[in-house]
Amino acid sequence: MIKSSYRLKQLIFRIIRIVILLFLAVLILAPILWMALSAFKERADISTYPPTFFPPKWTLFNIKEVFRLIPIAMYIKNSVMYTVVVTFFSLLFNSAAGYAFARLTFKGQNVLFTILMASMMIPFQVIMIPLFMEIFYMGLFDTLVGLVVPKFAAVIGIFFFRSFYFSLPKQLEEAGRIDGLTEFGIWLRIIVPLCKPALVTQAVLTLNSCWNDLLWPLLMTNNPENRMLPNGVLYFIGQDINDYGPTFAAGLISLVPILIIFLFGQKYFVSSIVNSGMKE
Repeated sequence: MIKSSYRLKQLIFRIIRIVILLFLAVLILAPILWMALSAFKERADISTYPPTFFPPKWTLFNIKEVFRLIPIAMYIKNSVMYTVVVTFFSLLFNSAAGYAFARLTFKGQNVLFTILMASMMIPFQVIMIPLFMEIFYMGLFDTLVGLVVPKFAAVIGIFFFRSFYFSLPKQLEEAGRIDGLTEFGIWLRIIVPLCKPALVTQAVLTLNSCWNDLLWPLLMTNNPENRMLPNGVLYFIGQDINDYGPTFAAGLISLVPILIIFLFGQKYFVSSIVNSGMKE
């Protein structure tokens, strides 16, 4: 009797959790689905009342308008280049720095790490202008190098990898030292292959951040040919915009690539976040 009562309570709690999660999923996905479906609606169907969720008549007119009004192919190319370069070097530097703070011992290690963590409390808007002036006087303004180099390392990425490395047994590194590997060799040949979940998770987060980055590329580029996709989408946003079809289409085009990447990388999220928990 006690077991059946306990199972009934567990079932009720499970049903309640499922209902709550479904409700939250609808709240999150409904605006995204509305935008995606509205990208294929005709102008009259977007502003009709009462509104219709699915397009009464499907059309590709809005997609074609986006390509006609702005050079979106060029913006996509620039965003892909910016995102790929930053992600690659960010994984390289963040993972290496995280290994140094997690496994190596050097003078001032704790002080330096504390300073890095404290810097996370400084908003980007505070350092934005000094960083811009530094890049400008170095002659790197409106160049790919000036755009990507300040993004090569991030404190949150270093902290993420440092926490993940604490979940790995130190016996692996000791075995590598016995075999004659240097610290760089241990990190590259032993540690990195074991960090696939952390690498994929950090890659997806960095890709998402760079792909949707609006402020920094807008500040660091003057030539319209060097602008990114979010800067191009700004063309459709403003108080004088009343043709919402191309606006929805531009948003959909911007969303699809990062959504595909997230769907392929989501299976690594749970394991990496669990392993990179509060471990010291």
